[in-house]
Amino acid sequence: MNSTAASTADASAAEASAATAAAADTAVPAPPLLQVEDLRVAYGPAEVVHGVSFAVGAGRALALIGESGSGKSTIARAVLRLLGTRRARVDGSIRIEGREVTGLREREFLPLRGRVLGFVPQDPGSSLNPVRTIRAQALEAAALVPGARRSEEREALVHAALERVGLPEPGRILDSFPHQLSGGQLQRVLIALAILPGPRLLIADEPTSALDVTVQKQILDLLDELRAELGIGILLITHDLALAASRADEVVVLQQGEVQEAGPTATVFTTPRAEYTRTLQADVPGLNPDRFAPLRAERDGRHPAGVAHVEAGRISRTFRTRDREVRALADVSFAIPRGRTHALVGESGSGKSTAARALLGLETLDAGALSVGGRPVDPADPVGLRALRRDLQLVHQNPFTSLDPRFTVERIVREPLEHYKVGDRADRAERTAWALEAVRLPEALRSRRPGALSGGQRQRVAIARALALRPEVLVLDEPTSALDVTVQASILEVLATLQRDLGLTYLFISHDLGVVRQFADTLTVLRRGEVVESGIVEEVFAAPREEYTRRLIASIPARQDVGASA
Repeated sequence: MNSTAASTADASAAEASAATAAAADTAVPAPPLLQVEDLRVAYGPAEVVHGVSFAVGAGRALALIGESGSGKSTIARAVLRLLGTRRARVDGSIRIEGREVTGLREREFLPLRGRVLGFVPQDPGSSLNPVRTIRAQALEAAALVPGARRSEEREALVHAALERVGLPEPGRILDSFPHQLSGGQLQRVLIALAILPGPRLLIADEPTSALDVTVQKQILDLLDELRAELGIGILLITHDLALAASRADEVVVLQQGEVQEAGPTATVFTTPRAEYTRTLQADVPGLNPDRFAPLRAERDGRHPAGVAHVEAGRISRTFRTRDREVRALADVSFAIPRGRTHALVGESGSGKSTAARALLGLETLDAGALSVGGRPVDPADPVGLRALRRDLQLVHQNPFTSLDPRFTVERIVREPLEHYKVGDRADRAERTAWALEAVRLPEALRSRRPGALSGGQRQRVAIARALALRPEVLVLDEPTSALDVTVQASILEVLATLQRDLGLTYLFISHDLGVVRQFADTLTVLRRGEVVESGIVEEVFAAPREEYTRRLIASIPARQDVGASA
């Protein structure tokens, strides 16, 4: 090649290189995985989502936060096209990887579900078919994977997905029915099924709302790992501002279908502009441990701590099946002074609810003794137990299942008075009205049935029902675990006020140490039926002796977690 030709070739190469560089500089960036613009959703004439906009990029997490009724789940279901076109009208723009999908027919949108859009629903108990094994349901998800036509290929994909989400012994998991697995295992199964077809965007609707704090942390850590390893984008639906702040890059705060504010989590969390956001932040138990301190101080002034009102002395209970024994309680002891709150805390399976059921006379102990006000709790003495239960009432975890759906609110609250033949009709009406006023339930709701009430309203009804007999002791079994943080705070305030005014004694069952730190005076930490440690709440939190307690405390979302995912 002569010098002229070489010079020409060099010039051509330089021009090509410059053209490539220029093309790279002007290349259009990849569109977000999901872009929502001016989204509006209406049911008939009532619009419930008003002009919402946001975007989720690859490997990024955005959280939609707000109370029940704020429109979070409606937005998620609008993106997934699960609202039903006959019931709901959806206006605005929804783009998936740059493609407008609002005008697609159902058969055109269907291939996007699973393969592009994965969905992790809130309640695995109602999301999985209870009469089919996990294997039968997992193989259906594997059928969505392109090229997985043979059964052994699908089985291998399912095993790999279960291992990826940290489930040991996948064969045992696959052979199980949903009721044979714990809540944390079921949630991992749902995540495994969601990621099995290889979606690029995962929509997680309150994926940890009813889980133990340690299991909640494991699930959220798992979602973070999937985001980092696979580049999955995540749309996280939650009512917990602290949780969103520690796990999402950006947040959108919703109230009654409208955006109150949006932006990077650290900015929204540390310098919230909207009053609603500040209210949500104030209601997070882990961020405000002294919220009820003034009420407790007033209580202490009115009702000085007395002798032990409730006592458990070395109680033990073992459940036996055909092939194994499960030790639910082993030499557990605690005492609650009159007018104070004692918490039993621990993960699922720690023995908390077994101890509560034993106190109510619903479990027969193998050893040990329980007493209330000096009276022994003896399931073999039905007369004594009936008299005891007039002064010892239970507030269930889930009021939706514990309240009779056929009865009005007034009848539900009045029923224990009729059962114990308290007074005449006028007396019962007066006591019913007093109990409903004590829990601050509006009079307009008293003729409704449970199905027409919100979760927080139903829980107020459950507390009013327990109060109607004017008992001395309330057993509170996870009374706020499935409620929004704002509703949870209002329920706890009602309970703290009642204790201040009436001197009630509470046994408080909870897996949430953030709530326990706010609400309880003393606590007992249980693990697999055994006492790990116990003592005054402030002292245990300040200097936990055991590693298990330290791990539970470390799972509470705190201010230093803000922006951890960024």
